[in-house]
Amino acid sequence: QVQLVESGGGLVQAGGSLRLSCAASGRTFSRYAMGWFRQAPGKEREFVSRISRTGRTIYYSDSVKGRFTISRDNAKNTVYLQMNSLKPEDTAVYYCAADTISDSSTYDNAGQYGYWGQGTQVTVSS
Repeated sequence: QVQLVESGGGLVQAGGSLRLSCAASGRTFSRYAMGWFRQAPGKEREFVSRISRTGRTIYYSDSVKGRFTISRDNAKNTVYLQMNSLKPEDTAVYYCAADTISDSSTYDNAGQYGYWGQGTQVTVSS
């Protein structure tokens, strides 16, 4: 079992920055690739970014590429999402998740992430 707790969300103006953190319980954090997803009101949950267990392989959605940066610190059992140049369309609840299937070919499939946090709200005003 892995418990995930996100933090760092909030209200920010367009063009601003936020850094999300996701702290994991347990000693197995380094076994999992980690992902960030988001869900805006009335929309489906969408993939944002994924980082491999070692941090060497990273993926981003086209909508955030060049603006967001994912990273992890296995010693602290934490994964981060640095979000810069935020846009109103980035407004959503952001979730971190642990990839329990470990299939990098379907890294953007929410179904392969078996552990999820409760989410943190990010609101970007125009």
